[in-house]
Amino acid sequence: MMQHWLAGKADQVRQQWVKRFDPRFWTVDFPRPMMAAVMTAGSDGLVVEAEFLRRADLAGLIWEAEDRWSHPLLALATSRDFRGLRLAFHWRQTGGALPLDAVNGPVLTIEGRDAAGAARSWYVRLWNYAQGSGNDAAIALDFDALDAGFNLADGAERVWTGDIDRMFISLVAEGFDGSDAPLPAPVAARLELSGIRAEGPGSMVRMGDAFVPPHGLRMCGGYDDSYNQTPERLIEAMLALGYRGTLVHYVGMSHFPALRWDEAAGAYLAQPDVPLCAPARAWHADFLARAVALGFSTILSLSFELLDQNCPADWAQRNAGGGRGLTGYVPPSALLSPAHPVAMAWLQAVAMDFVALAQAAGDRPRFQIGEPWWWVGPDLAPCLYDAATLALHEAETGLVAPRIDNVRAVTLAEEREWLDWCGALLGRATLALRDAVRAVAADAEVSLLFYAPQVLDAAAPELVRANVPLGWAWPAFDVLQLEDYEFVTRQDAAGQRRARAVVSERLGYPLAAQHYFAGFATRDADWLPILEAADAAMARGVAETFVWAWPQVARDGFVAFASGEEDDSMPAFHDVLFPLQLGYGALGGPSFSTQVVVTGSGHEQRNSQWADARQSYDAGLGVRSEADLALLLGFFRARRGQAHGFRFSDPLDNGSAAHGAALTPFDQPQGMGDGVQTHFRLVKTYGDEPEAQVRRISRPLVESVRVAVDGSEVTQGWNVSADGWLDFDAAPVAGAEVRAGYRFDVPVRFAADRIDVSIAGWRAGELPSVPLVEIRED
Repeated sequence: MMQHWLAGKADQVRQQWVKRFDPRFWTVDFPRPMMAAVMTAGSDGLVVEAEFLRRADLAGLIWEAEDRWSHPLLALATSRDFRGLRLAFHWRQTGGALPLDAVNGPVLTIEGRDAAGAARSWYVRLWNYAQGSGNDAAIALDFDALDAGFNLADGAERVWTGDIDRMFISLVAEGFDGSDAPLPAPVAARLELSGIRAEGPGSMVRMGDAFVPPHGLRMCGGYDDSYNQTPERLIEAMLALGYRGTLVHYVGMSHFPALRWDEAAGAYLAQPDVPLCAPARAWHADFLARAVALGFSTILSLSFELLDQNCPADWAQRNAGGGRGLTGYVPPSALLSPAHPVAMAWLQAVAMDFVALAQAAGDRPRFQIGEPWWWVGPDLAPCLYDAATLALHEAETGLVAPRIDNVRAVTLAEEREWLDWCGALLGRATLALRDAVRAVAADAEVSLLFYAPQVLDAAAPELVRANVPLGWAWPAFDVLQLEDYEFVTRQDAAGQRRARAVVSERLGYPLAAQHYFAGFATRDADWLPILEAADAAMARGVAETFVWAWPQVARDGFVAFASGEEDDSMPAFHDVLFPLQLGYGALGGPSFSTQVVVTGSGHEQRNSQWADARQSYDAGLGVRSEADLALLLGFFRARRGQAHGFRFSDPLDNGSAAHGAALTPFDQPQGMGDGVQTHFRLVKTYGDEPEAQVRRISRPLVESVRVAVDGSEVTQGWNVSADGWLDFDAAPVAGAEVRAGYRFDVPVRFAADRIDVSIAGWRAGELPSVPLVEIRED
């Protein structure tokens, strides 16, 4: 069983000291469409690869005083005071970047505040602190004697280094003039910093040193979200957080393509003859090699998407009105037409290049075709009408495609036939991509990622014809991977069931050939249902279960760990009831945990540590005979003391209605319908708002449950699980209140591993102490 918590920097239990300016923690950034990447080179060096496209392009190699990218348990401590520091390194550059001694050569920009606290930026020309040539020099920076300005002899200004936010080294290409005009040709450059040394007070900074035991979940990451960081930093962090084995890496849709200026389009566009830009190629080679070195096996994921501004006009899917199939990203990506031969050839070339990088790293190639689909926009118009698709359809069938403007309003046979044809085309395109991968790596594992919430719209049942083609059926791919993110975070259990049915029934993939992707957290509250879905997938027996994705894990401080309760031979909870004749005589009730501090004046400060009460009981008072005593001892032995939980019927609080009142379906509010959510936790509310306390009911008597929606009892179309989840076949409409009535037991365990009893004591009137304590269940 998996559990989790969300950590912050204050939760760092273990720390280590690292050198400031450690190569792992530098980042890069730049204006698009140029590209740059940073990789470590040994323990004291780094390499920057850059490709400049415009005369204004500038790449920055960045050190930030505040670590904004690491997981909180692994983050560097914030330190903005650079006084007393000395930084030295050897500079060597090749390619077309301007050298150190050029007029617009490399500059160290320092951003922070001056001694008076006013925001400032200083520009330090590195050539003023270099010994050597413009391309090969030793550089030494004393932060107590650092001057800004082009010429130290003429108007130099001393930099205040006591309050720095970040600093970055800028690189520009030969031909730089600050304009957006294209360079005559892309300019490649390489910078190597070696022998990086930090000395002086403050040259060491604290860093989190967490190491989470392996827990069985797998990790996903993506280049578009992590392009600015070093691969070593990313891979080491994933390992430290307990992730092992298979790693999914989405290569993205915006940072890997090689781009060239297209005069007619007035834009930088992807080119079929050069799939990957040099910085992305170098970054991925390093990423894959480091993954192999730490025992990861990487699945490289490629989608049918391309950043719209870099997508040739005729490659994009379009709706019947001519609008491009654009995602909701900012800036948006475009979906590629499966019918366009050049677009599909480019996609295949990209896939083959990435597979070759995996082979060079010594990894068995594993490749994922990620989320191939016909796009349906917010207006519900399917994007099936690009020129290449229409021409191919007419050539193959002799028919004109019927116009569909609303995918939820498909009623005609010819519309269904058109969707079937589009599905078959999508199937052919994905199988062709599979075959291209296997042409360069015959042993490659090829999987397909299916994004259920986009495809399985309950109000658009015919969409499955186009977006889940039968050409994907087992064994077309080695693995079918399912992601159902919004279904999970919106508590749409019906959607989750539809998704699993498509994979297992429509496409026929056995559990051993299925992967499950749990995500996507947009807020802290999403993590609990995400982990519950991941836990359920692991319990079903899917081959691998992944968390999407590293940027959200690092942002929120998500930490997963195995609770140790997954051993089926020794379950943590026995679904049996404590003997009623003993329980009815028990003493107990709810308890809270409150810290009370009494000040010197006699006033109090109180801090409530628990949001929910925890029940505790002493069942010894229920023992009224030697037969009861024997029954208790037998039950205690069967539970192995504290090892296993069990059900307990609280004689004073075991139902949804007021004590002594008859149960009705209107007793307790369970939530409000929104037209999407089908999955509700059973809860019981004590007291009145705003101070009401809501109790999770995790052990209902299922046969006792009654349900009402919008003021009327509902006798079918729903079910209740043994662990207290109310699931509807169809989501209650928006604004409809869901209420329920039920009987329930309390999950408890013995609070001690020993019971002291004796016949003599019993006969003398001594009652055994049998403490029970409630088990909190998610």
